[in-house]
Amino acid sequence: MARKTSLLALTAVSPILCLSASPILANEQDASSTNAAPEHSPAWVSPSTTAVFEEALADFDWSDRSDFEAALRGLVARYPDPVIYGEAGNVVWTFRDDEAIRNQPAPPNVHPLLWRQQQLNAIHGLFRVTDRVYQIRGFDLANMTIIEGETGLVIIDPLTTIEVSRAGLDLYYSHRGHKPVVAVIYTHSHMDHFGGVRGVISPEDVASGKVQVIAPGDFLEEAVSENVSAGNAMLRRTIYYSGIMVPPGPEGPTGAGLGPGVSNGQQSFIAPTEEIGEDLASRTIDGVEIVFMGANGTEAPSEFAMYLPQFRLLNVSEVAVRTLHNVLTPRGAKARDAALWWQAIDRMITEFGEGTDVLVGQHHWPTWGNAAAITHLENQRDLYKAVHDRSLNLANRGFTMHEIGERMELPPGLEDVWSVQDFYGTFGSGGKATYQFYLGWYDGNPANLDQLPADQSAAHYAEYMGGADAILARAQADFDAGRFRWVAEVLNRLVFAEPENMAARELQARTLEQLGYQQVSATWRNVYLTAARELREGVVPIPPGARLDDFLVNMSPEMLLDYAGIALSPAKAGSASILLNLDFGSGGGIYQVAVRGGLLNYRAGAAQDPDAIVRLDKRAFDQLLNGRIALADAAAQDMVAISGNAAKAGEFFGLFDTFAPDFNIVTP
Repeated sequence: MARKTSLLALTAVSPILCLSASPILANEQDASSTNAAPEHSPAWVSPSTTAVFEEALADFDWSDRSDFEAALRGLVARYPDPVIYGEAGNVVWTFRDDEAIRNQPAPPNVHPLLWRQQQLNAIHGLFRVTDRVYQIRGFDLANMTIIEGETGLVIIDPLTTIEVSRAGLDLYYSHRGHKPVVAVIYTHSHMDHFGGVRGVISPEDVASGKVQVIAPGDFLEEAVSENVSAGNAMLRRTIYYSGIMVPPGPEGPTGAGLGPGVSNGQQSFIAPTEEIGEDLASRTIDGVEIVFMGANGTEAPSEFAMYLPQFRLLNVSEVAVRTLHNVLTPRGAKARDAALWWQAIDRMITEFGEGTDVLVGQHHWPTWGNAAAITHLENQRDLYKAVHDRSLNLANRGFTMHEIGERMELPPGLEDVWSVQDFYGTFGSGGKATYQFYLGWYDGNPANLDQLPADQSAAHYAEYMGGADAILARAQADFDAGRFRWVAEVLNRLVFAEPENMAARELQARTLEQLGYQQVSATWRNVYLTAARELREGVVPIPPGARLDDFLVNMSPEMLLDYAGIALSPAKAGSASILLNLDFGSGGGIYQVAVRGGLLNYRAGAAQDPDAIVRLDKRAFDQLLNGRIALADAAAQDMVAISGNAAKAGEFFGLFDTFAPDFNIVTP
């Protein structure tokens, strides 16, 4: 990647918004002032955007500091250094001065609700939650929870990267003494909850039986496969979602909603020694009883919550965080089931509610007290029930997916609740996702059944609207009036019709900037600001990513062969006729692979009379598929052995497309 940065890297500017008990706009613009933007000035904020902020300031009780008190409660110590470095001297994580941030009003181009969330997320250090339960917070997107067992430590979710998880554990050791890690628990199958595992344990300790690794049912398959089939497209969209290509500063990313940002170090993976697939299951780990409740298909395809009866503590994992979560993530994934989601939270209440005095999650800060814990769970339950029920109410009244997104409104009881706001997911997009989950992409209108793609329709739109000059003149007028969503839609047509029209690109970039500034959702802000940067500067070239060896060793040959079928180039493979036996060795088995009629099919077992037999391991196969090594070079390095028609094997490995996460999005 051309440039890597932590999403936490923000720079304060002279504020015009004050987050106080009676917040005001310090530099209100005269009502008669022009709304016209100066020549490219990212710091410029439209009066229309300022008006959005003013409305938010009026709608919430800014004197409520209970979240800040909870986020600071139990602070034992902060990390002694402002930066965590990697072995090569690279910056993996930068801690912000959270005390200073808490005393700063929102920058003029950051939504005040999002700024408040980042003020909370930036609070970092080692925290005592309750007797024998500690958390590392503010080191990464997620939290690392540490439970003190009878002889050692049970670690829940060792963060995204090795460096930050190791630094977090070192901070714990410096204040609580050194005990060995006897177990690691992965709450679910997303990288920010297990990628740093080698920072707290080693594969050798797991192999020897010294350390258990426990995960929910189907974890291994979901963890290693989620980003394979559509991995390149997902990575490209993750670049938008994370804002990692936008320079840090007040005009850039403002945290991630779920946490202060994502660490930028080395990822790893160690497979679980046990997957718990039961609906309810109890395990005693180093003297600590943990009751696991299955929650697969809610926030992640593989997930559980945990109840610790001796501490009267409920860990909700990522099922009930302090924001509305994504029902369909902008980075791309399968739509989630909002009905299953609210039901899982309700079950937490019925199973564990009466016995809960402390509620923690693997994001954000804890809740203390039974009544407060139940209230939080009920609010989260009602949030996803509202997403589900209101979306389908509108669908059954004939509204389409986009109409539903526009009409979704929080129930009155949730409107001013801080913990259900759109800091990460959004309520409108949750409604759209639920429509998609039940009804798919087609809205029933035949005009939308077989629409022209944008690169074909854009020129016709531009012609119908009177050409580029007429479009730009009207778009500028609408921009000056603050109609940014409409301007973005219109200029998208013109940019696709005339991608070299720099005036159109610049006005579209300004438009997307203002839309980004208006967002409560950190990820939506990142999407808009990344698009604005690419319209001005183009796409940063990014080479194809290499799959992590820790994942490859746990991927089945079927997963790799499924990916091979996706990567097979229709243009190259149209006339090919190849039959190979691929021998992955004693740990992988033999598969017959046929390419005919432009498709790749496979099945376990050897074929009779193949064109060639190719012996290789999964790593070599992956490198050959993705063009990171030529077949001749792999053979010369004894990575591959071929018997039979070597030319056919060479032809086979030349049939695949190489995917790079730098394709165009906001231009054709």
